[in-house]
This record gives sequence, structure tokens and C-alpha cells, in this order.
Amino acid sequence: MTELLPPIVAIDPGRDKCGLAVIDAQQGVIYQAVVATRNLPELLLPLVREKGVSRLVLGDRTGTGELIRRLRSAGIEMEIVLVDEHRSTEEGRRRFFADNPPVGWKRLLPRTLLFPDRAYDDYVAIVLAERYLASLKRGGLSA
Repeated sequence: MTELLPPIVAIDPGRDKCGLAVIDAQQGVIYQAVVATRNLPELLLPLVREKGVSRLVLGDRTGTGELIRRLRSAGIEMEIVLVDEHRSTEEGRRRFFADNPPVGWKRLLPRTLLFPDRAYDDYVAIVLAERYLASLKRGGLSA
């Protein structure tokens, strides 16, 4: 893949909240947040315009169909690519702790016994974006 891709938005959809990440293939993560699902379309429209986003990458499980309908009815017409979410929550949790290592006595515990102190759906969205970008490099999905 030699062409430069515009940034993508990755979303880990959920019933109440969504993880959101804007990823640039060269710069990496340029924005991440956990947002209420009901507010996602209003937050997404200006973000898509500001960052020059080319497509949306969504996890393929909980709430995906309903979210796609809501995005389309809000006027978001760009390409939507579904990515396998299998074990992405676990991977996102590992990423969260890599960026936010435990401190104090908690650093002595195995990370598998720790729970993040905030929602980490944004890290799951990053994992989904990386899976998508990796599939492009392997030639599995179209750019």
C-alpha cells in the first residue's frame, strides 16, 4: 500500500456508549474519546469535516445495525467498513494499561486482575482501526 490514506474514524459501538478514535495511518491516533451513543452523530459530523475523514470503521457486534441507521439518518454518507470485534475488548484493556500503567500497590497485581478506572471503549476503537489498517496492508480489504 503506497498511497496515502486520509484519516479514518473507528467506532466501538455500544448500546449506551461508544469508543471513538480518529486514526491517521502515518501519525497514529489523533483523537480518542468515549461518548454517549445518543450523542455520537452530532459529535461525529464536525469531527469528520475537521479531520478530513475518508471512512468509518465499526465493530461488527453490539448495536452496529442500529448505529449505522442513526448515522445515515444524521447525514453521514461515507463508506462504513465492519471489522471483526472478536476479543477486541481484552486487547483494548491491555492497550489502556500500557498507556496508563497502574501506580502504587496496584502495580504489584497482575493486570488481568485490575479494572480500568474509566471506560476504555476508545482503546477498543483504536484496536479496531489497527485491525482495519493491517487488513489493508495484507490486501484483505479495499482502501
